[in-house]
This record gives sequence, C-alpha cells and structure tokens, in this order.
Amino acid sequence: MGLVQQYPALNRPPAPICSVCIANYNGAAILDDCIASVLAQRVDGEVEIIVHDDASTDDSVPLLRERYPQVELLASEENVGFCAGNNRMASHARGEYILLLNNDAALCPGALEALVSAARASARPGILTLPQYDWESGNLVDRGCLLDPFCNPIPNLDPKRHQVAYVIGACMFLPRTVWNDLGGLPEWFESIAEDMYLCGLARLRGLPVTALAASGYRHRQGATFGGNRAEEGLHTSIRRRRLSERNKTRAMMILTPGLAMWPLLFAHLAALGVEGLVLSILRRDLTLWREIYRPALTEPCREWAALRARRSEVQAERTISVTGWFSVVRWQLRKVAMLARYGIPKVQ
Repeated sequence: MGLVQQYPALNRPPAPICSVCIANYNGAAILDDCIASVLAQRVDGEVEIIVHDDASTDDSVPLLRERYPQVELLASEENVGFCAGNNRMASHARGEYILLLNNDAALCPGALEALVSAARASARPGILTLPQYDWESGNLVDRGCLLDPFCNPIPNLDPKRHQVAYVIGACMFLPRTVWNDLGGLPEWFESIAEDMYLCGLARLRGLPVTALAASGYRHRQGATFGGNRAEEGLHTSIRRRRLSERNKTRAMMILTPGLAMWPLLFAHLAALGVEGLVLSILRRDLTLWREIYRPALTEPCREWAALRARRSEVQAERTISVTGWFSVVRWQLRKVAMLARYGIPKVQ
C-alpha cells in the first residue's frame, strides 16, 4: 500500500513516555503551530513526535526536514488516507502512550502532563481526551461526545460528565497496548467516524472513554477536510457527507449491542432515504442523492455479509451491558435539532 520514505529523528529518545502522532496532508501553513505546541509541553519523561505525510503536494516535507530535525518523518509516496497514516505511525511508535493529534490542532499548556497523569492514575487503561476549543473564537466546542440513537455526535458540554461515547481523533490519547489490542483505526473507513468506531470497540470491552476537565486543545475545525463548523449555517462537502453517512451506518450495525440494533437500523435507513430525497428536491440537485444518500443506503446491503461477520466478532468480545452501552446515548434526534437551529445544510 504505497512506499514510505523514512527520515529518522535527530537524537530520537530511547524510551519515550509518549509518541505524538501527527497525520499531515498539505498542512505546511499550519504545522508550525501544531508542532510548536507539542515541543512546549513539559512532562515527566521524553516525548517523540512522528509525522506521517500523506503525499502532500505543498512544502510540508521540506519544511519538516529543514525546520524540525527532531521529528520522525514518514513520507508516503501515495495518498493512503487518515486511518492508514495513523496506523503507520502507531506501528512505528515506541512510547508507552500514543497521542493522535491533528495537524490543524495545538495543545494548550499542561495538556500532555494532564493526559499522562490521568492515565497513570486510572484504575483501568482506556481512551482519553481534553476539552476542545475553537481556534478562532476560543469557545468550548466539546468535552468529548455523546451519541443519538443513530450514531450522530452530540457535543458534551457538561464539566461534570467525564465518561463519553467517543472522543474525536483530533486529540485522542491511549496506551499503545490498548491501541494494539483494539487493532488501530479501521482503514476500510478511509476517514470520518473512525474515532467513533475505535472508542465504541473500547467501550464494548469495558474500557473507559474519558474526557478530562484539565487543560485542552485548540482546533481549526474542518480545516483539513471541510465542514464540521457552523458559521452562519451548516456547510459541508459531498465527500465528507458521503463518508460520514456510510461510516456511521457501518458503526451502528457493528457496535450497537443487542436486538435494539435492528429497529434502530431500519429507522435510520428510512430516515436517511427521506432526508436524501427532501434535500435533493429542495436543492434541486440530484447530485446529493446520487453521491451521498444512495451509496449510504446501498453499500450496507452490498457489505451485509462482511458487516454481520464483523458484528459477530465484535459482540463476542463485549463485556459491557446493553444498558451500559446506551448510558451515553441521548434519545433525541441530533439532525432535527441542528436543522431547527441552522436550517438546511449547504453541501458543496
């Protein structure tokens, strides 16, 4: 799956406490902020930084080689996607812990210390994150996410709630042993909802998924993939929406425990079909139906056997109760709430 040119780091730490893994594609303009925020961290132990460049067409590779010799660079000769890039870095990592950090994000002071301290103090290893703040406004975006019944994310804003459904891959921290046990990110997802899937696997096995209250990280939401930020209405891209709807359906089919999955799945697919038809009619653009909604409805049918087999494997390892699984599900329709607040989304 593509050749990777490795550029070893200067004075690579022999036994890092944490490996910070930064997936990059055409991020030359934003990498300085990201890497500088990691270099400014103070933590008990050494930290290694690994960057996977996904065949960027800008000056990312020359910038990294010239300006950051202390960074381990994996330069892919072809674009393999977010999941594959992170899996490569995790395989290359030597730290006790792994931190996935988006190239459009930056750690706040004390972030890494808070994560390492919480992980060491935890009775059971799991997945951690920090409060997420919008890059431009500084407003709190979430403290991890809850889910609605159809795997649509609901930002957690409650400072007293720490156990969440999932944490986004822009800042995801976990022991390397847990990463290996879970199998890393699902490369067949390509991108979008891979973090939801990994956290779901962890929760099914009884591992905590926790949002800390300390420190945080700033994030240019959607800078590298479009969408994900409401500014005078909802804006997204066809590719992002297509991947989102497809992968959330996959996650629901595989992860939702018990017989409840079946009525939820049928209701989800019916609602998705209605949503696609209504949006296509209102926008007078069948591209939305053809490129987003029809694939989201037909691909689960084509993948039915593989998805059911994967569901059987995953559910066989489940230790959490059905009630425990749904403890981070809110019985509300997130899309309806967003529609009422922002109006019909603009898809480009």
